[in-house]
Order: sequence, then structure tokens, then C-alpha cells
Amino acid sequence: MVVHGEKEVLPSATKAEAAKALQQFTAAYNKADKAYDSSLDADYVTGALSDIDSARLKAGKAVSPGGNAAHTPLELSDVNYTIPKKAGWPRWFLADAAGNKFGNARWIFVFTRGGLDEPWEGTYLTLVAPGDLPKFKTDKDGWAEAVPANSTELAVPPGDLSKSYAAYLKDGKGVFAPGRHTSAWRADREKAAKRPGLVSQFIDEPLTSGDYAPLALRTVDGSALVFFTTRYYEKRTAYAGTNVPSPGKAVEALTKGEIKQSLTMEIISNELALDPKGSGKVQVIGRTQGLTSAKGE
Repeated sequence: MVVHGEKEVLPSATKAEAAKALQQFTAAYNKADKAYDSSLDADYVTGALSDIDSARLKAGKAVSPGGNAAHTPLELSDVNYTIPKKAGWPRWFLADAAGNKFGNARWIFVFTRGGLDEPWEGTYLTLVAPGDLPKFKTDKDGWAEAVPANSTELAVPPGDLSKSYAAYLKDGKGVFAPGRHTSAWRADREKAAKRPGLVSQFIDEPLTSGDYAPLALRTVDGSALVFFTTRYYEKRTAYAGTNVPSPGKAVEALTKGEIKQSLTMEIISNELALDPKGSGKVQVIGRTQGLTSAKGE
């Protein structure tokens, strides 16, 4: 009997497959981090995580050509796998683990796979405080439920969250609850906008297609945990007659042109949000971002 993965509702992976995917990713991630060589884990990352990771490694290599002298292997423990049943591709699952870095934060990974002949790739990685991750709805066999991007039963359809978040960061309006990654971040930007001798401007853009597509899991209360991506630019402009202060060797390694009057930085940011059923405020509970390129003028 031939089972067509495009039509049948099937678990995205077995627990053994998920565990192997995380193990392979971690091994490659550690090799790449030790050598500051993005080619060593390029087959195991995609989307926002790939953008952030490869730029970090590129900058590290430029600053320290001999590799990462401060390398400490990432070790994950107490891993929980949440695997949704769904039809069609991509298949995906969530891995929630304790790590040996960044205190007691939980490391939340999403792995995706575009077909049977493709490898599992880390697509999203966000760190959250213990207890911030919700409980997921599962069936009698323990499989989770993926929420469609166009679902209208939530405060914001998952597919619209990136656009809504980018708009919120611009004007402070929308359905986002106050917090570290919403109101506090806007306040930080306002402080940074005008500093002695320097003006900063921010432009936010949604990223929603391909490997940046949002992914959502149903929680026990009917809400959804949503992973999504945005991109933003920060332009720093020095007052006439002065230069932009050096941003540091890591930033300079990713910068084209000479930094004189201005520096424009491109940053990829992936977010993790609780999108309530019905109406209510969306809570952004995690955000991981990284500089991917810059331009000096």
C-alpha cells in the first residue's frame, strides 16, 4: 500500500527520528562553533536560524581565524519532543531542552523537513524562561496538533503575526501585550534614537514565505504557540562633522563599505508568541536575533 504524505494526516516524525535529528544538529553545531566554520553545520540549519548562525560564525572567523578559543560544547538534557500530526510538507516538530549555557533557560528548537529525501534542519531557536512554555494539546497517542497559518479562531492568524509585529514596533498599536519583547523593546529603541552625536532609525519588515513561514502548535486551552520571523534595519547616523563610533570587530567583519557618517545594520529576529483563542493580547515570550550584514557610508 502506498501512503501519500501530501494527503494523509501523519505524525511528522517518530520520537526516535526527532531525537536523532537533534543529536545530529547538536554535533554539527558544536563542530561549526569550535572552528568558526559555517560549512560544518550548513546541512542542518535553514531559515532564521541559518541566517543568524552563519553570520555569527563568519564574524567569529574574521576576528579569530584560528577558531573559537572560548568554545564550550552545547550539551542538551531533559529533552521533550512535541510532534504534530499533519498532512503535506513541510513536516516539523518541536524540541524543548535544558542547556548548559545561558543559565536555566529552556532551549526551544523547531526542526523542519521538506520531503522524505531531505534532512531535518533546525529552523527556529529561541530561549525562554522555565515555565513560560505552555502545555500542548495532544491526542490519545501523544501527537500534537499543528495550527494552520490562516486560522481565524485566534486573536491573529499565525500567518499575519510577522506583519502585525512589525507594524506594532513602528507605532505601538495592535494586539500585543506589554513585555520585554514589545513595550520594553520599543522603549529601548526610543532611548537609542537620540544619543550624544548620534541618531538611530529603525525599520521593521515581515518575513513569511519559504523557510521563514510561521509554524504554530495548539495549546491545551485552544490557543497557539507560534514561531515567526521578522527582519529589521537599524541605521546609525553621526552628526555633521563627526563619525559613527566603532561598532566592534564582529560587526565590522560583516560590514561592506567604510563606516564614516552612517552604519546600517540588517538583523534577523525570530519570535515565539502565545496567540490566544478568540480575542485577547498576544504575548511574545521569546526572541532570538542576530546581525546578518551591515553597510558603512
